[in-house]
Amino acid sequence: QVQLDESGGGSVQSGASLTLSCTASGLTFNNYAMGWFRQYPGKQREFAAAISGSGDLTLYEDSVKGRFSISRDNTRNTVYLQMNNLELEDTAAYSCAAAPLATSLRAKRVTYWGQGTQVIVSS
Repeated sequence: QVQLDESGGGSVQSGASLTLSCTASGLTFNNYAMGWFRQYPGKQREFAAAISGSGDLTLYEDSVKGRFSISRDNTRNTVYLQMNNLELEDTAAYSCAAAPLATSLRAKRVTYWGQGTQVIVSS
């Protein structure tokens, strides 16, 4: 059974940094691209960032480019999302996702989802 477990969410002030982690089990981790999506209340999940299985390709949604950085440690089956200079608009539920390709994640063709972790940014 595949499981994606997120951690690292919380409440921070605008301008602060936060790192999310997602540890996967039940799959061959380096065979999957990993990504992060975020969901605002009443809206569908939106793509934020993705990284290929080898880590050599990263993709970002325009609003997070330059502020967020996705990385992975294939020895720990873990993907990270480093979020810097957080803005009020970054407040959302962040979900980890897995798919065969990073481009699949950008197209929202997700194979596995995590449960999500909440990030709240206040002024």
